[in-house]
Amino acid sequence: MVSMSCPDLLSLSSAELPDLTDLDRPVRPLPRVVTSPALMSGPGWDPYIDSDSDSSTPVTRKRNIIVANFLPLNSSKDPVTGKWTFTLDEDSLLVQLTYGFSDDTETVYVGSLKADIDPIDQEYISQVLFKEHRCIPTFLPPEVHKKYYHGFCKQFLWPLFHYMLPICLEKGELYDRSLFQAYVSANKIFSDKVMEGINSDDDFVWVHDYHLMLVPTFLRKRLNRVKLGFFLHSPFPSSEIYRTLPVREEILKALLNADLIGFQTFDYARHFLSCCSRMLGLEYQSKRGYIGIEYFGRTVSIKILSVGVHVGRLEAVLKLPSTVSKIEEIGERFKDRILIVGVDDMDIFKGISLKLLGFELLLEKNLKLRGKVVLVQIVNPPRSMGKDVHEARKEAVLVAERINSIYGSLGYNPVVLIEDPIPFYEKIAYYASAEYCIVNAVRDGMNLVPYEYIICRHGVSEENPKPDLSHTSTLIVSEFVGCSPSLSGAFRVNPWSVDDVADALCRAIELPMSEKQLRHEKHYKYVSSHHVAYWAQSFMQDLQRACKDHYNRRCWSIGFGLGFRVVALSPGFRKLSLDPVASVYKRSARRAIFLDYDGTIVPESSISKVPGKDVIAILNSLCADPKNTVFIVSGRGRECLSEWFSSCEGIGIAAEHGYFVR
Repeated sequence: MVSMSCPDLLSLSSAELPDLTDLDRPVRPLPRVVTSPALMSGPGWDPYIDSDSDSSTPVTRKRNIIVANFLPLNSSKDPVTGKWTFTLDEDSLLVQLTYGFSDDTETVYVGSLKADIDPIDQEYISQVLFKEHRCIPTFLPPEVHKKYYHGFCKQFLWPLFHYMLPICLEKGELYDRSLFQAYVSANKIFSDKVMEGINSDDDFVWVHDYHLMLVPTFLRKRLNRVKLGFFLHSPFPSSEIYRTLPVREEILKALLNADLIGFQTFDYARHFLSCCSRMLGLEYQSKRGYIGIEYFGRTVSIKILSVGVHVGRLEAVLKLPSTVSKIEEIGERFKDRILIVGVDDMDIFKGISLKLLGFELLLEKNLKLRGKVVLVQIVNPPRSMGKDVHEARKEAVLVAERINSIYGSLGYNPVVLIEDPIPFYEKIAYYASAEYCIVNAVRDGMNLVPYEYIICRHGVSEENPKPDLSHTSTLIVSEFVGCSPSLSGAFRVNPWSVDDVADALCRAIELPMSEKQLRHEKHYKYVSSHHVAYWAQSFMQDLQRACKDHYNRRCWSIGFGLGFRVVALSPGFRKLSLDPVASVYKRSARRAIFLDYDGTIVPESSISKVPGKDVIAILNSLCADPKNTVFIVSGRGRECLSEWFSSCEGIGIAAEHGYFVR
């Protein structure tokens, strides 16, 4: 049965794919922002049905509102003048996905800035960002941002969604209600900013990732017909892990206020459906390839499609003179060496130390590879600092130093650990230069490193559109990474098994050239066709399909706080009013009244199931009218029902679901 708990947590808060090579597409103009007239002021029948729902509205361009934790902007501040400069980050997924939208679609971004803006300048910065980049910044109070992002998101949700339980304080942070209060407050602020950007009922809102899982509830409460999609970029854990979350039902119910929920893999979607079944009593249906959950008359669609990369962007960076120069430099530096590359965030789930241990075992078992093979490990800066991150970095550095001290020699280090931030073109250069790439994460939502590596190794020869035979891409990928199922030609490994990793590295190095070419061609065909524009276009098409019945339903809002939901009913449904029922009752000559027992006469939550004196008195009053025929219908046995209603003269009893009738 669906849980009816409604905690009042609101009080806690104060066609054709576009050309991917067209990287210089101009920013589309954006009209002035107005507030949508379709706001729900409170519980009640939707005015669009009962009144003039077919009235004409001004024609406006369709708008997609992209909501994420951070805006896709690069920022810099002049130390002399103090003036801020903002530019769009062309390497950001949020920018690249717009190439999957139609040309007549406007895109508005809602999110936080990575820079600290003085409160005095926030209003001016907001106007500049909206005018120049169509961005609406959310300025969270410093204390709220700290508890929301570095607290609840990074110390609690992130580990839990990656299957790490806070068993003790030394291994993780226990649940802190104040952190969740900040999470609620931040999501409320984000939803308020989204409402500033909604221009009409035709606009679509696309919310991204686990930072903003409560936004669908706040938006649905204010605009019941909002066209709302949500995509989870991180893993979704199994129900056995997720059920340990103290606010598990609140988050599930909030996500179900979206029209479409997207996941990277089938496993993540299956885990979500299992949680809805076990914790909310909701079952899913699959029809003609579409998966949906019936939730109070609404069908919440489930989308399974992994994110892709921007092929055109990668190819453009490959052509840059700086990239070409870096490739030549890398080729000269590692001349006659077997080059393996790894690119990971400094994170406890990326398995950097396990990767290095596997590489160490490879050198230990294969004497012929010593002095020949080099692992270049590029470490991206951590997204959030903590004790675990410091320990992971310390461990990785110690293992790398040990390998170099044992197997290194003059002019040769088996492990090259790059910890300083490097520009994007240098990463691309390493991708293009390395014969092998290894991703050894113990748990990761998707990880686009293998996809980027495949595109870079393919090259950009316009004269020869086929793969360059000298550029093959050989991958060693953890089976716990979201991209693993799509890379059937990769060597899949269990990252926890050092022997498995070392063996996969050895087999990859010894793989015949013809086999490397076949695997590369297979991977390139998939990655180049399932790019980021394809993913975005497919998601928006499914979101449009999920929202097509919005104006064919009557809507009723019920519940409080994070238990809020919208009940969708058929157009012919009418609210049962007391006056018409009483009028018909008085005029009728004969009346048949059938009353259920458990849940109607006696509440389900009642400990004592014996009817009280007031219930008996009401039933006797109904039976005293000669025009009435009153029946109690129940699944209970005839003995107890006969005993309980022995004082009611003239009442009928249908016991055991009608098997016995009196």
